[in-house]
Amino acid sequence: MKISIMKSYLNESIQQVSKAISSRTTIPILSGIKFDVNHQGVTLTASDTDISIQSFIPLEEGDKSVVQVEQPGSVVLPAKFFVEIIKKLPSQEVHMEVKENFNTFISAGATEIQLVGLDPEEFPVLPSIEENQTVSIPGDLLKNMIKQTVFSISTHETTPILTGVLWSLADNELKFVATDRHRLATRSAMLDNAEGIRFNNVVISGKTLNELSKIVPDQNTLVDIVVADNQVLFKIDRVLFYSRILDGTYPDTSRIIPTSYKTELVLDTKKLSESIDRAYLLSREEKTNIVRMQTMDSGTIEISSSSSELGKVREEIEPAEFTGDPLKISFNSKYMLDVLKVVESEQLMIAFTGVMSPIILKPLDDSHSLYVILPYRTTN
Repeated sequence: MKISIMKSYLNESIQQVSKAISSRTTIPILSGIKFDVNHQGVTLTASDTDISIQSFIPLEEGDKSVVQVEQPGSVVLPAKFFVEIIKKLPSQEVHMEVKENFNTFISAGATEIQLVGLDPEEFPVLPSIEENQTVSIPGDLLKNMIKQTVFSISTHETTPILTGVLWSLADNELKFVATDRHRLATRSAMLDNAEGIRFNNVVISGKTLNELSKIVPDQNTLVDIVVADNQVLFKIDRVLFYSRILDGTYPDTSRIIPTSYKTELVLDTKKLSESIDRAYLLSREEKTNIVRMQTMDSGTIEISSSSSELGKVREEIEPAEFTGDPLKISFNSKYMLDVLKVVESEQLMIAFTGVMSPIILKPLDDSHSLYVILPYRTTN
């Protein structure tokens, strides 16, 4: 293998695929990035068995020459060093040549590097996926859906299925659900091109979705999604992102969402967030994160917290609307703040069915999102 390649293209591809490399792998070949060079261009691949990412660099883009191939071939190079060194090379063109025993020589400007490469034949083969169930979604919408649900996944490996986000598709509606049993986030969106395509119980690791989100462009570039038996493939421009589907059956969460409420509040999202953030400072010191919310006779909402060492904080905010029974409830303020960070609506409806029933949060101008937080039972 012998090529000359533009550093900026090589660096971008390395940054993309390196998100699939685990620092804890016990399989040496998986700590590397595989290079495949032919007369169409250069393909980089990395994998940690749960996710695999492949990035393609074409020979030309527009009227710009990107890669010059003198000799096709393949090699696996150690990712940790390679990722860092390419960023720091002095010139905009990088020359690479693989010689006997996969020894790889890299030069740029006056810099010359020799790396010990590995046999590409030992690198795992990427999953084979039949592309008969493909849907497309704008990249910015996909990133938003991930951001608005992934914070609710469980971080406990004892229930692996809850460390992922549940995806389902029916009647052109794509829905995400995430829960750690103490809170729940759902987000849905209507897709234009999903006619006749259905799937459910597709659970993708939250960690994987966070890595995917970093690769998806901010603009509304279309992302193609292919769902197979135990894999999902995301196609983004010249990047292929494969993810394993988590094993197991996701619990039915629909039963915990009440359909009628005893109390409904509409509050300014920013004011509520700032108020709970102040109360959180004290509750955090108690290591409980407990904040109390109650309706006052004057029609205002009191938010308060206390610390046995530091004291108390309380403040009142005016609701835009208030209907139903008076209420006094306690909840985990960090969970509430996690929701408020991703709500884009200026106003938020908070609904209750009782002191120990789930707290429902709905952004007022967004019918596609819903959040649930379980309250705390407190003695006062």
